Formats: sequence, structure tokens, C-alpha cells
Amino acid sequence: MRQCADITLFINYITGIMKHVSIIIPQGPIILSSVIGTYKVFSFVNSFMEMKGKKPAFDIHLVGLSKETELYGGLFAVRPDSLVNEIKKTDLIMIPAFYGNPMEGIERNMDFVPWIVDQYKHGAEVASLCTGAFLLASTNLLKGKTCTTHWMSADIFRQAFPNIKLMPEKLIIDELGIYSSGGAYSFLNLVIYLVEKYCGRDVAVHCSKVMEIEIDRDSQSPFVIFSGQKEHQDEPIKKAQIYIERNVGTKISVDQLSEMFSISRRNFERRFKKATSNTPVEYLQRVKIEAAKKTLESGRENVNEVMYSVGYSDHKAFRNIFKKITGLSPLEYRNKYNREMAVAV
Repeated sequence: MRQCADITLFINYITGIMKHVSIIIPQGPIILSSVIGTYKVFSFVNSFMEMKGKKPAFDIHLVGLSKETELYGGLFAVRPDSLVNEIKKTDLIMIPAFYGNPMEGIERNMDFVPWIVDQYKHGAEVASLCTGAFLLASTNLLKGKTCTTHWMSADIFRQAFPNIKLMPEKLIIDELGIYSSGGAYSFLNLVIYLVEKYCGRDVAVHCSKVMEIEIDRDSQSPFVIFSGQKEHQDEPIKKAQIYIERNVGTKISVDQLSEMFSISRRNFERRFKKATSNTPVEYLQRVKIEAAKKTLESGRENVNEVMYSVGYSDHKAFRNIFKKITGLSPLEYRNKYNREMAVAV
């Protein structure tokens, strides 16, 4: 069925048949910009296609559970043009981002789930924007698949959906007609990605230039702020985390930590991974790199000085770990985020 759906979408592109797009309007709270931004990009593409003498690419609809959804305490309201039970067939479902606790958003919007599942089974593609991944995960369509979401929501997502492989470092994931995007305004990168898939590279490039949306971004790692995962009840592990964070410039081994808290190394590693979603070594690295990032952002120290301050002595190892976590080299990161360096460049 999925292969047939992809062939149908390709034929639609060649023949100029509009793709029916359903931007769902959940019962609040949602991020209004993820609705408006998606609508504006697809609408812009339609205008551009018409200007080129071609048919519009998208038949865009706002689809809700009711005829009006109030947002931000009633300051704004969205009035869907269609109710979900009125849409019998769609090609693409866009799930916007939730504002606040996404688990509350799921509870209010479970009525969308059977419709999304049915549409997917009949050939529709489904895209979640930022924390819209929580509602997508509730459909069970992500079983055996990967997805991404806002890096700030990664811990909550893992706790709620432990059987789904989350890759929060990724900006866009495309797997068997199911898409997900990273956090906040990076949803626009996914929308541009879909424009390219449906309308071609030239249209996507033109759209990205006019709307000033960077094309071909694939990582949200440079934006991640690591704060440690302490929303758990394993007190010895929590104390180990605090110790690591207070001794960032010290060389600490896993054996040292396990002995300090009177836990066998094997059991310590198992409990640490379960509590934090990181191995002890990964946690040590992320804490040190986060400290290095802060210094590179605001300090005047050179890269070697920063490296020594967080407990590294091997320049190659420091650079490799830094780039693995942030997607940038230490020098690239400093030039990008340090104001004095940015002005100098």
C-alpha cells in the first residue's frame, strides 16, 4: 500500500494534480505559528506555480474537531474550513506543534487518531511538526520506526513512548511516508523538504530564497542545551549526576563513580542508562561539552584553554567528541556563537 501511495504522489506531480493537504487544528493549546507557517509556505508555492503558468500544487484545508479553536487564552482563534469526519480522502496530514505539556494535548485530541491511521492506511502521508510528534506517536504508526521532536521534549517523549526510537539530533526524519521535524521554527525546514519532494528542487529553492528559510539543514544538534535528565527517582544516580556536573574539569572514571556510590559497575551503568537515557561515559562527555560551549560562547579563551578547563588533554579527542555532540568543531562553534568572534569574522 505504501509503495502504491508513493507512485500515486509521483504521478500526481507529473500530471499536475493537486495534493490534498490537511493541516489539522487540534483542540488547544498549539503553537499557532506552526499552522500559519505551514499554510503560508504551501500557499506561496501555489502562487508561484500559477505565476509560472502551472496549476497550483496544493489543495490546502484546515481540519478540526470543531468549527473554532481558541488559542492563547482566547487572544486568537482558528476556524477550520472542514471537520475531520468530512474529509474522506487526503494526501498529506500535517500535525502542528503543541504548546505546553504535549501529553495534555494528546488527551484532548485522541479523536484525530483513528482518522489519521485510516488515512495513512489508504495512502496518505503524515508529518508531525516539533511536539506534534506526541500525537503522531499516539497513533502507533511509529512502531518500528524512528522520529524526532524538539530536543527540549526528548526526555518526556522517551518516557511516554519507550518503544519508539527517538533521534532528537535529527532535524528531519522521512520514513515510509511518515515525517517528523525538530523543534520550534525548524518545522519550516520540513515544509520546504516536502515542497521539494512534491514540486521539485527548483520550486523548493525559490521558496526558500523568497521566504528566507535555510534549505538542506539536517541537524538540530548545534541548538541543544544539555541540562541533564534528573526527572527520575534513582537517588544514587541523581547524586552521581550532580557530582559529575560539579567536577566538570576533573577526570572521572565510571569505576570511580560506581565505587563512590557502592554499586557494581555493571549495575551502575544499567541504572544510569535507564535513568538518564545516556551511558555514564556519554553523560560525562555531554556535561563537559556543554561547559565548553558556554565558555566558547562568552569567553575570550582559545580552544585549547577551553579544552583543558573541562578536563581534556587530547586535542583530537576533544574536537571529535565536540563535533559528534554539536555538529560543529569547537572553532566553528566559537565563530558562530561568540559575539566578539562573529564581529571579527
